[in-house]
Amino acid sequence: MITGSIVALITPMLDNGKVDWDALDRLIDFHIENGTDSIVAVGTTGESATLDVKEHCLVIKHVVNRVAGRLPVIAGTGANSTAEAIELTETARQSGADACLLVTPYYNKPTQEGLFQHHKAISDAVDIPQILYNVPGRTACDMLPETVARIAELKNIVGIKEATGDIERAKQVIDLVGDKIAVYSGDDPTAYQLILAGGHGNISVTANVLPKQMSDLCKLALEGKAEEAKALNEEMMAVHSAMFVESNPIPVKWALADMGLVGLGIRLPLTVLQEQYRTQVHDALKALGAVS
Repeated sequence: MITGSIVALITPMLDNGKVDWDALDRLIDFHIENGTDSIVAVGTTGESATLDVKEHCLVIKHVVNRVAGRLPVIAGTGANSTAEAIELTETARQSGADACLLVTPYYNKPTQEGLFQHHKAISDAVDIPQILYNVPGRTACDMLPETVARIAELKNIVGIKEATGDIERAKQVIDLVGDKIAVYSGDDPTAYQLILAGGHGNISVTANVLPKQMSDLCKLALEGKAEEAKALNEEMMAVHSAMFVESNPIPVKWALADMGLVGLGIRLPLTVLQEQYRTQVHDALKALGAVS
């Protein structure tokens, strides 16, 4: 079972929008050196919505090859077409990914029965550990706790990223699934609370820029050290907030550029962070020593 700090890795890009493979290698090494426990390749933060299928698959394979077994790689393979999700998940399996992260189908608003049948089809089709991903604020589709419990009975389902930020909701999911699947936070400000409530880790945006601190935070929470985890989280709150001054991954990509790790490349319809927010992001990073 994957536990701890799981970075939702950005996909670095050149100014012309092409994937920056050298920068991707630097980021992977940066995370391994700083205690990140696992990497998600091509999730929401990795601009899965703007990479084409070929690029999507190439990035997953590249990350798997660069990591070379040093930590688990989770491939983002969700789609609002079940057939496409199966195709991406099978490609990730063939590429050697350790697990897949499958966001709820966005835009087409499936019913709860539709969500069950969607995940059943993927779990039946591809023999790889699969993590559900519920983020209704982005998908307009909310996988209810009772549906999570039902899907948890399927083969290959090993976890859920619960990104509502609602701790009571997360506790309800944890109570329903018990030890059947792992529950991960998808909300940085409340991640330590979810872990203390019985969660297994955090799939994180903030970890892109503060990998060591997020790793330490998750370890403290997993060890039940509530007060220490709370204190560290409070130190990180300004960065948590800064990562969402505009839509993710706009701020985190600019932050990593400010840190000198990547360029400013991002794909339309996303744009580079607006000038009015840059001081806030820079100052939050500077307070924790991420930039000078």
